[in-house]
Amino acid sequence: MPVFFENREIVTPGDLLAEGGFDAGRNTYKIDSKIYACKLGLVEYKGRTVSVVALNTFYVPSVGDLVIGKIVEINLHGWIVDINSPYSATLRASEVFNKPYKPQKDELSEFLSIGDLIQAKVIAYDRTRDPLLTIREPGLGKITHGQIVKVSPAKIPRIIGRKGSMISMLKKETHCNITVGQNG
Repeated sequence: MPVFFENREIVTPGDLLAEGGFDAGRNTYKIDSKIYACKLGLVEYKGRTVSVVALNTFYVPSVGDLVIGKIVEINLHGWIVDINSPYSATLRASEVFNKPYKPQKDELSEFLSIGDLIQAKVIAYDRTRDPLLTIREPGLGKITHGQIVKVSPAKIPRIIGRKGSMISMLKKETHCNITVGQNG
């Protein structure tokens, strides 16, 4: 069962990574008994699974993810939010108001305007419909102050670290409150 690269070595799409009794993991594919890379990244061998950690990727939403988004459109029932993904997210008015939403009375742009940044949580998503967001939980809502640093979504696990160790150290050393959006 030969492997053709060292662990954490850079690979390109089409590179033969391993042969024999291996399973294809993330960003790889298997033809017969050969595992190939399908993205530019770092090869990872874990047990019998061969994966590639992509160096540059886009964000794919998951339910429960904390995201930072930008309001890009206002419609009759809520806001369209850019979450740095191929999918635009929807923030329904009912997820913002603490009372029943009445389109004939409530002016949505009084609460969130185009260009506003929000911290939100993904509450629903599947590949057949765009992600649905909420800002109804503590700590979520319009971002009114602070600094936004854009990071590739592929780097988010590294920023958080194992069991939150890296982000904890960053907060301690900088004496800052840091929020990491899963969407980069």
